[in-house]
Amino acid sequence: MKNDNYDRVQLLSFADLGDERGSLIVVEGAQQVPFEIKRVFYMYGSDADVVRGQHANRRTEFVLINVAGRSKVRVDDGCGREEVYSLDKPNTGIYIPRMVWKDMYDFSPDSVLLVLASEHYDGGEYLRDYEGFKAALAAQNEEE
Repeated sequence: MKNDNYDRVQLLSFADLGDERGSLIVVEGAQQVPFEIKRVFYMYGSDADVVRGQHANRRTEFVLINVAGRSKVRVDDGCGREEVYSLDKPNTGIYIPRMVWKDMYDFSPDSVLLVLASEHYDGGEYLRDYEGFKAALAAQNEEE
């Protein structure tokens, strides 16, 4: 079994256009973000020992940016490969394509994690059980 989407996970760097007045970071859909943005949400107030996410998505792609504080993101391809990314700069994000398992954790007290999504919310496309994610991935591989 393989998951080619996992190979597309990448860190994104956004230009800081600030000056002596402060920082200005611009993030535009289909420009710095590899999709049109249809949904934006953010997480804050999570304790360091809380794990968020714990799901994959059949259709939705994401970019996660810690606009304040820090957190870690673990991505998993469902086939034995995983990697942990530290998000601790407001001009750095991680692109996570569809069908990649994700966990967010180790939040600093001041963490604000901004999430940009390629699709409107549809609870039916979420895979919230890891074994179910692996089964969906296997079925997808059989179709290809």
